[in-house]
Amino acid sequence: MAISDTEFQKEKKILKKVQKLLGDTLSFLGEDVFQEEDDLVEFKKMMWENSSSFDEGEMVQVMAATELEAEKVLQKQRYFKKLRSIQHKPYFASIVFKDDEGQIFNIYMSLTYLKDDQLNNILYDWRSPICSLFYDFETGPCSYTAPGGTYTGELKRKRQYKIENDELVGVFDNSLNIDDEVLQEVLAAESSEKMKNVVNTIQQEQNKVIRNLEDNNLIVQGIAGSGKTTVALHRIAFLLYRLKNLTSNNILIFSPNHIFTEYISDVLPSLGEANTLQTTFGDYLESLMTEYKGVESFTDFVSRYYSYTEVFPELVEYKQSDGIIDDLDAFIDDYIERAEFVSGFQETEKITIEKDEINTMLKDRYSRLPLFERVEEMANKLCSNHYKGSKKKVSTYLKLLYENANFKKNFKEILKEFFLSEYCRIPLEESVVNKFVNVDILHYEDALILAYLKGRLEGFYYEATIQQVVIDEAQDYNRLQYIILTNIFQKAEYTILGDINQNINPYYHYDSLESLSDLFKGSTKYIELLKTYRSSPEIIAYTNKILGLHHVNAIRQDNHKPVVFRKDFGDLGDSLVHDIKTLKSQYKSLAVITKDYQTAEEIYELIKDKVDISLVDADTKGFQKDCILIPAYVSKGLEFDSVIIYNDRTHSYKNNERNLLYVACTRCQHELYIYN
Repeated sequence: MAISDTEFQKEKKILKKVQKLLGDTLSFLGEDVFQEEDDLVEFKKMMWENSSSFDEGEMVQVMAATELEAEKVLQKQRYFKKLRSIQHKPYFASIVFKDDEGQIFNIYMSLTYLKDDQLNNILYDWRSPICSLFYDFETGPCSYTAPGGTYTGELKRKRQYKIENDELVGVFDNSLNIDDEVLQEVLAAESSEKMKNVVNTIQQEQNKVIRNLEDNNLIVQGIAGSGKTTVALHRIAFLLYRLKNLTSNNILIFSPNHIFTEYISDVLPSLGEANTLQTTFGDYLESLMTEYKGVESFTDFVSRYYSYTEVFPELVEYKQSDGIIDDLDAFIDDYIERAEFVSGFQETEKITIEKDEINTMLKDRYSRLPLFERVEEMANKLCSNHYKGSKKKVSTYLKLLYENANFKKNFKEILKEFFLSEYCRIPLEESVVNKFVNVDILHYEDALILAYLKGRLEGFYYEATIQQVVIDEAQDYNRLQYIILTNIFQKAEYTILGDINQNINPYYHYDSLESLSDLFKGSTKYIELLKTYRSSPEIIAYTNKILGLHHVNAIRQDNHKPVVFRKDFGDLGDSLVHDIKTLKSQYKSLAVITKDYQTAEEIYELIKDKVDISLVDADTKGFQKDCILIPAYVSKGLEFDSVIIYNDRTHSYKNNERNLLYVACTRCQHELYIYN
């Protein structure tokens, strides 16, 4: 609801005052930062020139003091950058809160804080406790929790601002209603090249995920367009603000592919935070698989299925199943039980190692350790015992121990041994096993199994610095992957986000992501996001039919354009070019989405000389969203103003591939064409 002209003029004056304070603060802080930086450089120079005069204790103290001063300068620099980022749009909302004692607080919300000369808060960081009132309550009774306790009172007013080029162009008083003017304006806007922050339109159900500090782990099931990824990134920004000693380098995001990593890369910087560590699960696996030249990406893994090039889908399904975890555990337990030293050895004329001695060490003294870690500890101990604590012959003892054992640290052979053992539920010939074990690039599904075997037998690689792990598109990970991750990132808390309806892993399905709860340490909360902010009601009605869904709530109040079906279109190339040009004339972004990459290549060759369009795969970097051709399984997480779905009789979606079609169609915001 628009405010009166009198109120509008008052708000314009407030904006001018804030802009003046902001400008003065930037000017002063800029001079201060650069002067301190110069002073720090001079101090370090002096330290270097006089370092010979300090004793060791003095040097440690001086180094610590230097690091402390350097960190202070960095903090001021970061704050200076945050203030510069809000210079032309200082705030986006305000609330008026009256506490139970009758004191009234007029809170202006921004991406960072700003204080006046008396250190009074003029702008509040949107992540501060009192700002949660804006997201969680309509006007009326309210409460918020801060480090000092819970505070109650009355929310008198909620107000949003539209500021462009330093000028106030719109002010709206609103409630929490999902059809408020600012939200609808944002939803109606055309999609951008990269994901944006949404601090001005965070909804109540989203805010409960973002600000949750009570639970160690969150599992979020959210329908297509519910803002799962956006919520995850804003949650990261919130945790960085609220948790002491947490930095961006302590957070790791697992993205579905490199395109998605690029797409979300602007959100955290726009919130004033540095980007976190990011990877795909395939890339992370590759770093652990030293036995192979590389590991197949998840995208190529699913492509084998959807392009019908996988020759043994039943075996892949077994490799992805929960059942194989029990089989692997049984095989590993038996492998460890059978492991022994078949003989002792003589290292020198004076040093003889008896078989019983080393078997006792293996089976008893070091039995708490993974098998191959036991052997390393034994080599260290034997070397220390016989060489007065020296470790110079550890490698010699390792070699001798393995030469006299009935097992070897050869994970390719162990992987092969499992598939030829009685523990593998599918009987396999050695020639078949050799085809997927003796390769340069290990298949994705085999890399998961090998990572687990290595973890159980030599110990999982321990990532001690990671405190928060975020997994997007969680429904495409099988249970074994989560077991591997929780063993590697043992100190971390987890935010898991996915949608079982958008599963594109054809070999693995969840009835509910809540079934993962037992895998994580500490308290785990399961939350559902049931409102979609992406697509028009017409598009949602169509996508619901694909999977038989009925619970989706559409928020967008759109232009009511029906889904267009193209069946009798004459020349395919001419029809596609006509529709592409029509949609491009109306919208900023367009995607032609095919079932697989082969079809995308065929369509690209058909129309590339007639229209400006880019062919995109999972490894494409820096692409423009204005007009692209992309396979459905690469489009996950992205959104476009308009979408053309293409499939023909040769590359049609089969009944068990409906989820992939659902993913493709739900990428669209405004106008959807279906070529079938």
